[in-house]
Amino acid sequence: MPRRRALPDGLDPRVAEFVEQLRRTVERSGLGVAELAERTGYGRPSWERYLDGRLLAPKGAVVALAEVTGTPVDRLTTMWELAERARNRAGARHERATEAVPVTPARGAPGESRPGESGPGEFGPPPGEPRRTGRGRGGGSGPGAGRTPMLLAGLVGVAVVVGGAFLLGGGGGPQRTGGGGAPSSPGPAAPTAPPPSGVLCAGSACTGRDAEETGCADSRAVTAKTATVGTTVVEVRYSGTCGAAWGRITGAVPGDSVRVTVGSVRETGTVTAASDTLAYTPMVAVRAAADATACAVLASGEQGCTP
Repeated sequence: MPRRRALPDGLDPRVAEFVEQLRRTVERSGLGVAELAERTGYGRPSWERYLDGRLLAPKGAVVALAEVTGTPVDRLTTMWELAERARNRAGARHERATEAVPVTPARGAPGESRPGESGPGEFGPPPGEPRRTGRGRGGGSGPGAGRTPMLLAGLVGVAVVVGGAFLLGGGGGPQRTGGGGAPSSPGPAAPTAPPPSGVLCAGSACTGRDAEETGCADSRAVTAKTATVGTTVVEVRYSGTCGAAWGRITGAVPGDSVRVTVGSVRETGTVTAASDTLAYTPMVAVRAAADATACAVLASGEQGCTP
């Protein structure tokens, strides 16, 4: 078997230990990846990801590997369960850290008017009014004529306009937001940071796409919900990195299908090949894993969904 690449940096020790055990099991068997894929029913690209540590193998693949290599099933599945829990904990920490990042309002672009500066739409006196009042101070037929009444009128006018601006701006709102002009309607959320290397989509751009092909099903993905329907396990898989979820079934037979639903959006996947025991759906964008529900519809007619 060719020498495999180094495991990804930052991989949880439990996950790394499990992947190393998978590698040793495959090496002892003498099977190549293509033959391993044929005998287990899991595709060659999937096994490449499992053995490189880019994707945690599903339990069905682990059981199939144990069967074709003559390895005790309990040993491999116990290590898989420890790795799965460790990865889920890491994913939960990542999601909490992402949600805790404060969003700082952007400052105005260079050249934009700022509070206190003249500019179109600025809260403050209508253009020209204070200037008319100020110019009136020098009017009249003689020195100082009408100066006091006009000055008082100007001060009152300014106070009224400033007070109105204060109320309209919510008590100094323009100063807090860092820009002039009338309040605008809420815009779209600020874009998130670029996805990590190897991850090809994020958010709505992931809907309808394959989780493995886009890198969303990497070691950061977690099983958010699970249920058992007959002997088949149905899961909601979630990637906080991609902001997307998908459904997966393992221990399945041809004709079994899985669907994932988020609001009115639904994606489905079906086991078609006689040798396959796994199927998963395309992804659907989600704000949180709790928004998604996965359901299994078995060829036997039995159905069930995650909580």
